[in-house]
Amino acid sequence: MARICVVGTGYVGLVSGACFADFGHDVWCVDINSERIASLKRGEVPFFEPGLENLVARNYGQGRLHFTTELSEGVTPAEVVMIAVQTPPRENGEADLQYVMQVGRQVAGLLEPGQYKVVCTKSTVPVGTAKEVEKTIREHAVDGAEFDVASNPEFLREGSSIEDFMRPDRVVIGTSTDRAERVMRDLYRPLYLLETPLVCTDLESSELVKYASNAFLAVKISYINEIAALCEKVGAKVDVVARAMGLDGRIGKKFLHAGLGFGGSCLPKDTRAIVQMGAQSGVAMRMISASMDVNDELVDRALTKAEAHAGSLDGKRVALLGLAFKPNTDDVREAPALRLVTGLRERGASVVACDPEATSNFLARIGDLEVCDGPYDCAQDADVVMLVTEWNPYRELDLERLLQAMRGNTFIDCRNVYARERLEDLGFRYDCFGR
Repeated sequence: MARICVVGTGYVGLVSGACFADFGHDVWCVDINSERIASLKRGEVPFFEPGLENLVARNYGQGRLHFTTELSEGVTPAEVVMIAVQTPPRENGEADLQYVMQVGRQVAGLLEPGQYKVVCTKSTVPVGTAKEVEKTIREHAVDGAEFDVASNPEFLREGSSIEDFMRPDRVVIGTSTDRAERVMRDLYRPLYLLETPLVCTDLESSELVKYASNAFLAVKISYINEIAALCEKVGAKVDVVARAMGLDGRIGKKFLHAGLGFGGSCLPKDTRAIVQMGAQSGVAMRMISASMDVNDELVDRALTKAEAHAGSLDGKRVALLGLAFKPNTDDVREAPALRLVTGLRERGASVVACDPEATSNFLARIGDLEVCDGPYDCAQDADVVMLVTEWNPYRELDLERLLQAMRGNTFIDCRNVYARERLEDLGFRYDCFGR
């Protein structure tokens, strides 16, 4: 059993802390937000993630998971201090590291001679951050403080983060000393039985892995969306093309789904950040930049489809099924629905929407919006229905009931969930991406 302090109880920090506690480690989660800490002690998780509330409650109840606002309470007994605070993008796309460095300075003041600790960056940070954290700690720590820095990037997908942590494809650990590597390896000892690959490397390589991985996924998504546009022109079916491509072991089937592209807290932020890193290093990240351009066009493509079938959207009522950037999360950061609402309103449409989990977060970002509890109320008197997020309840709708509720008959399937023939036989004017 190791003693771990996780600084930050956002998505990465809370999921990581709860999962480490479930491994049997003694974990202290620290956050300056006293209301959040109080709610966590009551068993209230501040965001939606399947299974997380039960995981937190179980490990808190069994005494392995602790919550506090006092950094010293977590750092002093810890062998490993994980920095999992936010790294929001600046205007130029570069990651803002002020919170990471602030934690580094605070941790430095709590280090004592003869008590070795590993200070580890868990947040997604640019190459060189770990060494900057080390420099900051050395400048502010007492003489004789024993510590090393490490990098341990997370690869958690919203909606399946617990499974990703418990059964990961790989664990990446960046260190500069053998001692730090041994400590970090011990944290993941419960995964040895699963034969999980541990990639132990230098700090710089570890920091770049997360950005390189997310940028590759963004390129893959934008690639299939460009193929989808070509399919529409030449009469091919992108789902068939993607399936045949995915059967090639060199390519793989994941992230070959045409539609509204990528959003959320990771891919947009990380693609911008790696492009900025490249610019600072004199390396033009042309493919990644192009993937961002393609992604930015997809909402306009959806709006054009709606206009092509329903005519002018001025004065029309448009229902959006789904607001979250993907199913099984309440996250609306960089969600295509945000730009859809803006684009529809600019075209004179009135917008109504529904989502199983993300409504309150969406309203907090966009302000006033008419929302409904379910898809059939949402479609009532709508001229156009747009399927935006492929939540399970929206994947097998009662289409006849939906059409009866509508005033018009245009259905824009932004996630390619339904078969064209089925909807057209029912009387819908149907469109999708790449078929």
